[in-house]
Amino acid sequence: MEGIFDIVSWFLLVFGGFLCISGAVGLLRFPDFFTRMHAASVTDTLATAMILMGLFIQAESWLIQVKLVMVLLFVLLTSPTAGHALAMAALHAGLKPVLAKQKESSLEAGSQ
Repeated sequence: MEGIFDIVSWFLLVFGGFLCISGAVGLLRFPDFFTRMHAASVTDTLATAMILMGLFIQAESWLIQVKLVMVLLFVLLTSPTAGHALAMAALHAGLKPVLAKQKESSLEAGSQ
């Protein structure tokens, strides 16, 4: 039974690490602030949850498990809130998201 817990735990840890790396690639590849922020906040929340769940399975003490659950709840509450606050601050400052039509028209204007 312990072998199954190890396999599930390592799967969650590796998947969480993969999500961290994919979020970093999204930060580099996406064209504007809003899409980059989306990649960072979604992958940050999900990757952290996967890693903490993997650690939860590996924890030997119930005290450590309680601490991991508290950290997970904190991250699940604060990360989306921080992403929303950043998006609202950017909109309030006048930053507009790049829309598909705007992107196509700017590409056409640049090629002429």
